[in-house]
Amino acid sequence: MGLLTRVFPADVVDAVIEEAGRTERRHRSLPARVMAYFSMGMALYSDGSYEDVFAQLTDGLSWASGWSESFTPPSKSAIFQARARLGFEPVRDLFARVARPLAGPDTPGSWLAGRRLVAIDGTCLDVADTAANAEFFGRPASSRGEQSAFPQARLVALAECGTHAVFDAATGPCSVSEIELSRQLVDRLELGQLVLADRGFYGFRLWQQAAATGADLLWRVKTNLRPRHLETLADGSWLARIVPTSGTNRATTQPLTVRVIDYTVDDGRDNPEEYRLLTTILDPADVGAEDLAAVYAQRWEIETTFDELKTHQRGPRAVLRSKAPDLVQQEIWGHLCCHYAIRTLMADTAAHTGQDPDRVSFVKALRIARRSVAQGAFSPPSADTADAAWRHAIRWLTQHLNPPRRKRSHPRVVKRKVLKWAAKRSHHAHWPQPKHSPHITIRVH
Repeated sequence: MGLLTRVFPADVVDAVIEEAGRTERRHRSLPARVMAYFSMGMALYSDGSYEDVFAQLTDGLSWASGWSESFTPPSKSAIFQARARLGFEPVRDLFARVARPLAGPDTPGSWLAGRRLVAIDGTCLDVADTAANAEFFGRPASSRGEQSAFPQARLVALAECGTHAVFDAATGPCSVSEIELSRQLVDRLELGQLVLADRGFYGFRLWQQAAATGADLLWRVKTNLRPRHLETLADGSWLARIVPTSGTNRATTQPLTVRVIDYTVDDGRDNPEEYRLLTTILDPADVGAEDLAAVYAQRWEIETTFDELKTHQRGPRAVLRSKAPDLVQQEIWGHLCCHYAIRTLMADTAAHTGQDPDRVSFVKALRIARRSVAQGAFSPPSADTADAAWRHAIRWLTQHLNPPRRKRSHPRVVKRKVLKWAAKRSHHAHWPQPKHSPHITIRVH
């Protein structure tokens, strides 16, 4: 797997597979370790067929042998069966075992007052339109009371703002809300993190659950939320109490004290919008209101992370290929492993050059990862070869840095031509088919 093998070494892959109980009892041509790497290979080459992906992996071995050896790829059916034997759990556990925040103490855009900046958000992924996927994942509602043409899986992730490294995630059907999936993640927050979230996430119970971990929170809320005012502070922020507004036992639930920051943004444009943030950092001497308002903009880095995953790595408007729910989840975790490995390379490049990680191009890092597979960068595998290939990739990326990020703003709109054709809906999947060869009848007038 080229450069990705350095982040997900074979011994770690084997250990995870053994713990998941997926180690083979007999010799197979497609063992579990190969299929774990294959799940990441599908993410690297998302537009290729099973056979194409496997050929990319084996071509690296042929290249390393001077083309004295060649490998016959297994059939599509054999690859499908091997993926099914592996399941999604080992790939999920591999991600959980390896993925960690990557920012060092001096990484720009990663810290505020000694707290690591992380963001939580969710997105949806179109999956193959099969009966099994539709039953498991469901279809979101569409316009005019219809359902989407494709079933969708929901992904909620925690990402480090400075490096875009996704280090925790939860998946589920689109019928499961972002809030419900978030409950699986917030219990794993840690002391020393400052967690950013948009206004769609706030709810008293989720806030209470997240704050109990010891992590600090900075969440935007709707301006019509009315906490009970307690005290106005010197920097213009104010202390307040929040209580649950729905649910059982709300009358006996102890209120929580939060700090409220109301602000506007003046950047030379006409922007009358008012913003309201809640935070668990109660002391203005610790972090001032203006600093908290300014750092909230870092939440948008997770949106860029999803763009990397969905537009550049997976491909724009692409549909996940797997036709069974377990394999869809395996494919999603393979994408997350692949993205994390690429972001690890980018973080090392930024640390080597002393630059902001924003200066390192994700697209260029993705391309060099693909090249490393096709060129057999780790054949035969060895620590020296792995380190040399990694250093080569860092040098190459260092020579192709992006210019410093400029001040910019874009509307949240889709640049897509309006077509005269109706959108494809679920009922179009079962369009009537001819029952026999066509018979032409000439009509005489």
